[in-house]
Amino acid sequence: MADVHHETVFFTGHVQGVGFRFTTLQVAKEFEVTGRVSNLADGRVQLEVEGATREVNAFLAALGERMHGYIRKVERSATQGPARYQDFRIQ
Repeated sequence: MADVHHETVFFTGHVQGVGFRFTTLQVAKEFEVTGRVSNLADGRVQLEVEGATREVNAFLAALGERMHGYIRKVERSATQGPARYQDFRIQ
């Protein structure tokens, strides 16, 4: 199996209680990506996303555009490796 581009992304700002995870799920359906999105106890949202590098970047750009008024800071870290997810879910 081929390696995929994987990113762990942390969103800081007014990102909980505003439909951020649901919006992330809806935007993910527009791209060939898999992963998970979840709220953290410290008020951030954590996103695990994987797929082709171009798809992941396009997905993150679209999500940023859709939720730009709520996001204050984005921290991204990328790796390459075997796929971890088969679909996209809210946790």
